[in-house]
Amino acid sequence: MPYRLTSVSLVFCLALATMVAVLASPVAAAARPVRVYDVEVKGEAVGSVVQDAMRRAIVRATGRREAAADPAFAALVTDAAKYVLSSRKVSNGNSLVTFDGAAVEQEITAAGRSVWGSERPFTFVVFVPALAPQAVASARTELDRAAEYRGLPINLAPVPVVDAMGMELSREALLQGAQRLGGDAVLIARADANPGIYQWTLQTQFGSESWTGPLEAGPNGAADALTRAQEASAGSAELEALVQVAGVSTLNDYAAVSRLLESIPGQKKVSVAETNGDTATFNVLVRGGADTVDRVLSNSSRLQRGGNANGRLLYTYRP
Repeated sequence: MPYRLTSVSLVFCLALATMVAVLASPVAAAARPVRVYDVEVKGEAVGSVVQDAMRRAIVRATGRREAAADPAFAALVTDAAKYVLSSRKVSNGNSLVTFDGAAVEQEITAAGRSVWGSERPFTFVVFVPALAPQAVASARTELDRAAEYRGLPINLAPVPVVDAMGMELSREALLQGAQRLGGDAVLIARADANPGIYQWTLQTQFGSESWTGPLEAGPNGAADALTRAQEASAGSAELEALVQVAGVSTLNDYAAVSRLLESIPGQKKVSVAETNGDTATFNVLVRGGADTVDRVLSNSSRLQRGGNANGRLLYTYRP
């Protein structure tokens, strides 16, 4: 049965056209698409070079560092050349190898492993205290290298972590600051007593994780955490879940709730099904369906659970 759009919602839904244009801009974009199967290699893309490129593609595709040496992918690596769609020269004499993503993912699934979707949280990295200006370039290079290997979109960004009184911001306030800049998650690097070591904390809409290590440990730990989150629904069928949210009274509210739902691991599509006054119903296509939505949102402080009704999960949005 098609979803209905109530007359009360007509003005609201017409206004969505404006919001969609804003959300489509680079600054406001939520999760970022990652070109998982485009791998740049040194020199000519032949022989063992293509096999190494396939190992890197597998790491990105699964989100798992150990995947490069996983025996389950031995045949995929050996036959890497069979999966090459194109190869062309790029800058500095390097070559860009593009693999057949659909075919590679089929082999990964057949090996009993999960695939990390190509739409991934845009993660802002914040140093506390801020790095000296002369250290920023080298830190960015090392962070970008680790993030590129794992397929995690990152950027250094001036996201505030304390308020005007110097008090640490809550996870919710921290993430709201990141969202205003177009980010989905925040990776905080606090200087450790040991030079070159940082205390890392990843803040997402659904929780936080901490670990300690050098610069490269930041993106690696973040990718590990995000991959674990999506593996919880790995192997589950893609199902639709209707999520009804009260307290959605402005376009900013709508955008915030949409971003929360789009951040659910295993999510494939989020669309508005119905609006009525300050209540919006979203259709979420996600691995595991309503069970996944219910499990993930249980850790969200901005969507308060209110039970079930008429096949819908009920929530109230708390700005």
